[in-house]
Amino acid sequence: MKSIIGGIGISGIGALLVSAAPVLAGGIERAPQSLPPLFEKGNYAEISFGGVNPKVKGRDIAGFSTGDVAQGYGFAGFAYKHQFNDNLSAALIVEQPFGADILYGSSTPVLDGTRVEVNSTTYTALLRYKFDNNFSVHGGIRGSRADGNVRLQGLGYQTVSGYNLKIDGAWGVGWVAGVAYEMPDIAARVSLTYNSSIDHDFDMKESGGPLPVTMSGNHTVTTPRSWTLEGQTGIAPDTLLFGSIRWVKWSEFKVDNFLFPIQTPAGTIPLVEVKDTTTYTIGLGRKFTDNWSGSVTFLYEPSEDGKISPLAPVNGRKAVTVAAIYTMDNMKISAGINYTKLGDADLGVGPSGNKRAVAKMDDSDVWGVGVRIGYYF
Repeated sequence: MKSIIGGIGISGIGALLVSAAPVLAGGIERAPQSLPPLFEKGNYAEISFGGVNPKVKGRDIAGFSTGDVAQGYGFAGFAYKHQFNDNLSAALIVEQPFGADILYGSSTPVLDGTRVEVNSTTYTALLRYKFDNNFSVHGGIRGSRADGNVRLQGLGYQTVSGYNLKIDGAWGVGWVAGVAYEMPDIAARVSLTYNSSIDHDFDMKESGGPLPVTMSGNHTVTTPRSWTLEGQTGIAPDTLLFGSIRWVKWSEFKVDNFLFPIQTPAGTIPLVEVKDTTTYTIGLGRKFTDNWSGSVTFLYEPSEDGKISPLAPVNGRKAVTVAAIYTMDNMKISAGINYTKLGDADLGVGPSGNKRAVAKMDDSDVWGVGVRIGYYF
């Protein structure tokens, strides 16, 4: 089985493509904050980049097409891992885990002009200590910078139509902790990692809609905590089985400011409401020659009951990723393509648990490509 160990990047490229390609997967998540570089051998550095072309469309309750509301985007990342000795190592990982770019055009009078834009970058510094019995522990801190803009527009938003929210960039800090167990003879590893929630204290400006003047203030937004269980094992010479289960507490992602949440006799109206998600992946990697390996990965995220916010207009997903890995001397180049079928989403606005329908998105999918270049030294 040891010949597959040098190709552990098979599972890494699966994480890169499966996670980065789907737009708004699991709320506004674009990457699962996985830690493959921490488990690479020796000293290691990598860069990753790619592009995503989503199509999210449907019809509003008046029967008009929404058009394609999701905008394409690119992504990039960097990781460096340093092995101090046989037991102690450290890593720095830079990525863009959260993001959104949704715009409803003039074809839908119900949501015409509604817009959300979110940008984020995280910097994670980690230490890992490996015990002599193949157990290890890892942990560290994660700094996150984010900003965004929201506009609510169209007949569906009624009295709050015309509302604008500008969120200035701000930093937040959280932490990471986990454990792992490895069986090198069969290329097996299982790890469990916890990512804490992160509070961002944003300066916000609100205007329009029911607000007669611009309101400014500092408000806290929490990005959600998560648990990730990842595993892999050799199942035959040069063949690797890998997978993961990831749970994200999206219900704690709330944007509370001067106007929202709005209290009404029918209930509380949030600006955006997202439900918790669980995502499953499984994949198979194969080393064909000393230089070439490949993998196929499948992903499933079940849909949730109820109406979904127009600001995060997808509900569940199924995906497949095909990747190729070329290894030469100390360099490893991975590339792949991802196709994601996004679940149908009934969109609604209004009080939690009593939202009124505004649209149904039932023709949505995503294509994504990604490249990862790694170097051992």
